[in-house]
Amino acid sequence: MLTEQTVSAYLDRISADTPKRLDLAALRHLHERHVLSVPFDSLDYHSGDEIYLDERVIDKIVHQRRGGGCYELNAAFYLLLQSLGFEVTVHQGRIRFGSRATPPYHHMMLTVAVDGVRWIADIGFGKGSRHPLLVDSDDLHEDAHGVFSTRRVDHRSVEVSRGGVPQYVFSEEPAELSDFAQTMWWYRTFPGSPFLQNIFCSLPLENGWVSLRDDELTLTSGKQKTTEKLADDDAVVAAYRKWFGMKLDKRPVPSPHTTNAIRFSFEQD
Repeated sequence: MLTEQTVSAYLDRISADTPKRLDLAALRHLHERHVLSVPFDSLDYHSGDEIYLDERVIDKIVHQRRGGGCYELNAAFYLLLQSLGFEVTVHQGRIRFGSRATPPYHHMMLTVAVDGVRWIADIGFGKGSRHPLLVDSDDLHEDAHGVFSTRRVDHRSVEVSRGGVPQYVFSEEPAELSDFAQTMWWYRTFPGSPFLQNIFCSLPLENGWVSLRDDELTLTSGKQKTTEKLADDDAVVAAYRKWFGMKLDKRPVPSPHTTNAIRFSFEQD
């Protein structure tokens, strides 16, 4: 459990109000504020810095005001929701890349039970939803980030789709944060890891998206999309600060493990 001081700092980090009740409105507010405040990025996969799957991740997300991948973002959000008193569960999933799917434990996400109804809370999937999604629903979820749907594959697993395209399938069985350590090692060491393909950082905007892939800055606003190749290292560092609130000492550089052998991307159009 996080201390009251840490919870307060976390809420300040994402510009969120302290919940008055543990209801759906509070969960939606926290989910939205997290998605709009904390970037999804691969920086530490290239830097070689330690990536934590326990309370130590809070220092990076909250105090250093950094971002991370799904393991870090959803682990941190799990600790926040748990400390606030929500009934929250960790789950593992298989990511879909077209007709292919990863092995189990390649994605971490959460479900939260509110008034007897279960909601998917996933603030760590590239182009994921801005708000929680119902676990069991035949209806489409109209969201600021697209039209989402959930489909029960069998009695143990549920598929999440965006725009009719499957994103991942998650297992209903509860998981522990430590269960993802082996796959974290794979993501950090396998040359074909999507996190090692290039350095990326992305963040939703109120009416669009901003992403930085190596030295290419892409801004989307409504239906307009512009891409700019930044002039030099100083311009890249300045872009991280301006768009993502990251104060970096120098421009991140690609890992020596980077390869073009397999090209997967978590940033779906």
